[in-house]
Amino acid sequence: MKKAMNIFYEVGNNLYVNLTNKCPCSCTFCIRNHADGAYGSEPLWLEHEPSIDEILTDMEKLDIAKYEEIVFCGYGEPTCRLDALIAAADNLKALPCCPPLRINTNGLGDLINGRSIAKELCDFMDIISVSLNAGTKDEYMKVTRPKFDNAWEAMQKFTADCVQQKSAQVIMSVVDVIPAEQIEAARKVAESLGAVLRVRTYDE
Repeated sequence: MKKAMNIFYEVGNNLYVNLTNKCPCSCTFCIRNHADGAYGSEPLWLEHEPSIDEILTDMEKLDIAKYEEIVFCGYGEPTCRLDALIAAADNLKALPCCPPLRINTNGLGDLINGRSIAKELCDFMDIISVSLNAGTKDEYMKVTRPKFDNAWEAMQKFTADCVQQKSAQVIMSVVDVIPAEQIEAARKVAESLGAVLRVRTYDE
């Protein structure tokens, strides 16, 4: 496992923000199981969790106007560092020509932080992308392997709360390695919560 301090990294036309390596899940398909980086990036295992000052200092070196999106997604669950996430998003939004902000999350931020965080996120994020991973609770628990027994229910409540904020686009995602019937079941779950389902390819 190679470690570095790559807080920001590029994938295609997007800039990604790597705030933490902590995650309450151990998804069977997680890229962390097979590589030190993502899609050609430098290692995303952090030497230490970056302070807000370190994040903002690195941010000053960036030309953010050239990106299509800025995505909070690294080798961990971004809402494990909610304070740093909000500080970074707040500073980005204050910059001229800031592109849309997206968070890729497992949707367990309420359990991680001990309170509802939908409003805090939707105040800054343009897109909330929640990893649904499966269409039924049994399959979700098998694939996602969360440390919380009530993860399935909490993930759906978080999603519904974000939809109710009406200020961000809310997407739920699955990876195309799951069976077709699970994808259709996932579509029904997403639609029941007011979200849109996105089916991702495994290497995306």
